[in-house]
Amino acid sequence: MSTNPEPARRADDEIVTHLSHWLTRQLGNDELLRKVTDIGTDELAPAQRDAVGELVDELRTAAPGERGNLEVVVRETLETLVYGE
Repeated sequence: MSTNPEPARRADDEIVTHLSHWLTRQLGNDELLRKVTDIGTDELAPAQRDAVGELVDELRTAAPGERGNLEVVVRETLETLVYGE
C-alpha cells in the first residue's frame, strides 16, 4: 500500500497564504514576520525577493498592531508574488 506524499509547497504560495491571512486579520505583524522569515526568499524570482525584503523591513520597524502603511506594502508584495512583476 503506497501513499502519495503531499506535494512540496512553493515559497511564493506559502507567503501569499500568510499575507492573505494577515489581510483578514488572522495573523498579527510579528507572526507574519516570523512566518515569512522562516520561509525565506531563496526560491523566489529577483523582483519577488525584493518585494518580500521590503515587506520584512517594514514589518521589523512597525509598531505592534500597526496596519496603515503595512497594508499597502502587503498588497504590493502580493501583487508581485502573484504576477511575478
